[in-house]
Amino acid sequence: MKQKAERLLVFSFVGTILFFALLFFILPHQRFSELENRYLQATPHVTWDNVVSKKYAEEAERFVTDHFPFRDKWLGVKSIVEQSRLQQENNNIYKGKDGYLFDKFTKPDERQLQQDIDAVQQFALNHPKVNMTFMLAPTSIGLYPERLPWLAPVYPQKKVNQWIEKQLHNDVTFINGFDFLAPHTNEAIYYRTDHHWTTYGAYLAYVAFAQQKGWQPLAQSDFKIETVSDSFLGSYHTRSQFTGVAPDQIQAYIPRKQVETEMYIADSNETFTTMYNKSFLTKKDQYSYFLGGVHALMKLTTKLNPQQMDQQKLLIIKDSYAHNVIPFLTNHIAEIHVIDLRYYNGNITEYMAENGIEDVLFLFNTTTFVEDTAILKINK
Repeated sequence: MKQKAERLLVFSFVGTILFFALLFFILPHQRFSELENRYLQATPHVTWDNVVSKKYAEEAERFVTDHFPFRDKWLGVKSIVEQSRLQQENNNIYKGKDGYLFDKFTKPDERQLQQDIDAVQQFALNHPKVNMTFMLAPTSIGLYPERLPWLAPVYPQKKVNQWIEKQLHNDVTFINGFDFLAPHTNEAIYYRTDHHWTTYGAYLAYVAFAQQKGWQPLAQSDFKIETVSDSFLGSYHTRSQFTGVAPDQIQAYIPRKQVETEMYIADSNETFTTMYNKSFLTKKDQYSYFLGGVHALMKLTTKLNPQQMDQQKLLIIKDSYAHNVIPFLTNHIAEIHVIDLRYYNGNITEYMAENGIEDVLFLFNTTTFVEDTAILKINK
């Protein structure tokens, strides 16, 4: 009897594995996860370099994990189980105080971080006549460690920003996000459920950049501040699936003296007369209301009077923290080029030469800069 039970257990186990393996190959693979609000791992390519560097093995593991059958359902079940055990962490997201969710931040890989910094330094060295500014913004965990669950481990982002600033300050003009955000920690400068700063946080970044450039930034009273959504549950909520989390509001700052801006998306060869896409306010990824989401290459052209214009052209090399900052900058700059290196594969030097660009702004959040290696493509 015992032997039959053991055989049944083995056959059941093997059968379950084969069943899910079959589903893995039969079911269609999604490119984008609405639940997790991110692009999933694409099919890895077998090359000699990828195999030797272990990149293929890492991508293959992520591919299987990302496309496991009914992944969305399993994430929901896992979250329910974790919360029933009174766990304050799920999928590397902490459930903190005051309704805040936080992404776990650990000590960066020093070797990788140094390579990223070297890439920026080399880019600056290759373009000695170009004015370069590097703005590095902490994520919410950097400014609110006291709101983390008790004994939750976290590596201080302030220390990381200071180290990067020390490395880069001789090569670019460095703006440390801690400097202009820290005085406003009692205000709503970050979404509680998402990894981005709010439009007010972006406004503070705009003011810091304008002051560094010697411009007169617009005051808050120069904008009509509209709440365009009060149902935003962002990326942290998506990943953690914590229940009982209050949604965020999304605000838009509309200049009282509006200027006409034309937004060209090179990826799709489309032109828009607005920087805001209201259709995303009815979707999961409401933050894509700003600029219509992530694009490899964009160009924003604004009709400014000569007395309004502080600068003719600017290239922004960025992550998505720039999306709600850029609309502020259109009040000062006639032509803004925007590149996201995670998706752009062109030659930046050639692009700058073709478009007569002499000013560059790097705008990243600390987590993206230390974890993503796309910045290494900047000198190709």
